[in-house]
Amino acid sequence: MSPRAALIPLASALLLAACSGKPPAPQAETKPARVATPWDDMKKDEQRAKDVQKTVDQQAAEQRKQLEAAEQ
Repeated sequence: MSPRAALIPLASALLLAACSGKPPAPQAETKPARVATPWDDMKKDEQRAKDVQKTVDQQAAEQRKQLEAAEQ
């Protein structure tokens, strides 16, 4: 048997073995960690101010209702 004749069945077997397996499961992509920016603190302060304003507005509305109820 010539070397070429022995190589053809071996190459065919390797090719079939390589192609017959299941594809690898896709790996979940990891998102990069969030990087802090110089504006993060400013955004937090802005949100805190909005929350305080909302509380003040609610208290003012309650006082208005109490005054209107007392006047009647």
